[in-house]
Amino acid sequence: MEERKGFGSTFGFLMAAVGSAVGLGNIWGFPNKMGANGGAVFLILYLILAVFCGVIIMWGELALGRKTGKGAIASYQIMSKKFKWLGWLATISPFLILGFYCALGGYCLKYVVLNVGNLVGAGFGTNGLDGGTIFGNFLTSPVECTIYGLIFVVLTMLIVMGGVGGGIEKVCSVGMPALFVILIICIIRANTLPGASDGLKYMFVPGWAVANGIIEESPSLFSVLATAGGQMFFSLSLGMGAMITYGSYLGKEQNIQSNGILIVVMDTLVALFAGLVVIPARFALDPEGPLGGPKLLFVTMQNVFDNMGGAIGAIFGILFYGLVVFAAISSSISLLEVLVAHFNDKAIAEGKGDHRKSYSLIAAAAVGVLCVICCIDGLGSNGMWVPFQSFTIGAWNDCWLDFFDVISEGILMPVGALLMSIMYGWEIGPEVAKEEIEAGGHKFTMYPFFKFCVRYITPLLMVLVLYGQIHDFFL
Repeated sequence: MEERKGFGSTFGFLMAAVGSAVGLGNIWGFPNKMGANGGAVFLILYLILAVFCGVIIMWGELALGRKTGKGAIASYQIMSKKFKWLGWLATISPFLILGFYCALGGYCLKYVVLNVGNLVGAGFGTNGLDGGTIFGNFLTSPVECTIYGLIFVVLTMLIVMGGVGGGIEKVCSVGMPALFVILIICIIRANTLPGASDGLKYMFVPGWAVANGIIEESPSLFSVLATAGGQMFFSLSLGMGAMITYGSYLGKEQNIQSNGILIVVMDTLVALFAGLVVIPARFALDPEGPLGGPKLLFVTMQNVFDNMGGAIGAIFGILFYGLVVFAAISSSISLLEVLVAHFNDKAIAEGKGDHRKSYSLIAAAAVGVLCVICCIDGLGSNGMWVPFQSFTIGAWNDCWLDFFDVISEGILMPVGALLMSIMYGWEIGPEVAKEEIEAGGHKFTMYPFFKFCVRYITPLLMVLVLYGQIHDFFL
């Protein structure tokens, strides 16, 4: 049987795993949710949930993947009798997410080009238009949106075609350190702008947003808990098969215990760093702009760079949107790898050989169809029909992006992580993870903590997160 090639180094794996976790949600979701939900209170609850839930699921998924040496579908089929179907949830989720993620990635590419146009004084720059007008014109140009979206799909496909070591690891080993450097440069610039201190107060001072009329009232503690749990869960790429798949490429010498902690810590740092760029800059240069969602990224931030003026604004625009493109692509390659790994592993097991390139092309083509739908829809700007849009409950599917998002991130991912913790806690036993984590001679010193959490604390937290997602989307 042909050897299954994995990561070449611990550093390469960590950069790929952190890249998977770091995405658009860190940049437009974390800082806004933090500010609107009590600032430091949100951060404290987020960190508690990351310890008692995020790290636990991270260890479980990495151990599951390495023990079986397979992707998500095959891993559950090998390890569980009651939950052998669970891998399909962890495969459908990334497929649906990729549909809108590649569309958004295409938007990011467009804004890199836009700021290059500003730098060289070309006609494809902003031409004096404000951020809202630029974004609105782009959304209502489905052909242009589709072209950029499909370029992003192709970039993702080409990296995955290169394999784990030759493609994913090489790109992330260079890109992730560069992302940290660019973030620090942007943090320094954003926080030296007049008025930037209000952004820091919004993010870190409990009650500041309410006292200054930015939000109407303080949310309940349960609401903050549910919001922090949802952000923590999705930010870490849990429940979507990515960490199981990446874990399957790990050698026995890799220390899953310490690596899992590092991934969670580094992802949280990136989320905070992103917040320290976008929120202070928003308060300083576009105080009336949105504080979250796509408009924060594509309207508010473009206004910020335009307000900086001249070449300096264009340069920071290129740097910022460039790092956003990388953050998006480091996540999209991990999601596409979930799909490719399943079919390629199956082909290798059946003696058909390695067909990674063919399966990468097929998976990318399927994702491209969903991407085109989202691009033509333009976040609901172009009047496309959306399934169940006539339902009167909530406002959960105003566009195709919302529809894909609710099914994948709102339902399938938290359900999958909840059932995985139940599988570990009450079916196959937490000692299975212990044996795998210690297989390379590394002592699982935190096993008692893992055992208690995976049986009691993590399932309870996952129920709260799932309830919070359902409440936010549907009620």
